[in-house]
Amino acid sequence: MRQPIITAEHVILREFIPEDAREVQELAGNYTVARYTLNVPHPYEDGMAESWISTHAEGWEHKKEITYAIILKDTGSLIGAISLMNITGTEAELVYWIGEPYWGNGYCTEAAVKLIEMASSQWGIEDFWAIHLQKNPASGAVMKKNGMHKRDTRTIPDRDGSNCPC
Repeated sequence: MRQPIITAEHVILREFIPEDAREVQELAGNYTVARYTLNVPHPYEDGMAESWISTHAEGWEHKKEITYAIILKDTGSLIGAISLMNITGTEAELVYWIGEPYWGNGYCTEAAVKLIEMASSQWGIEDFWAIHLQKNPASGAVMKKNGMHKRDTRTIPDRDGSNCPC
């Protein structure tokens, strides 16, 4: 079964296709984007986007992971990605990134609302959690706007080897 397309006011969520790899590499390969995430590599080398996109169908089929491309409705441009990962029964981790040119417009919040609605109604997921780096308060705002509450604070190694609170 293919992933359903999810439509919101300003964005569309659809499955990634191989042709998206160039845009993924360009957007996620921006160090300013990668530095605020826990799982976007930097540098983002050739072939990484294709490899990442190729894993999505299996995650969907086995109900272990849902990953969507975030598409700007007005232009059809790919602007980021949003996923539910580590799905176990009724629990999942929300993970996302948005390309820097699209920051501050509420697109990620809108995408998260719709993905959470779909996962709740179609997959029975009830408990959503996420981690954000303290140096990225905008990501924390997305979580808060989606009804998430702070559970705890952890320290993890940052890209430069220093300790980074999240």
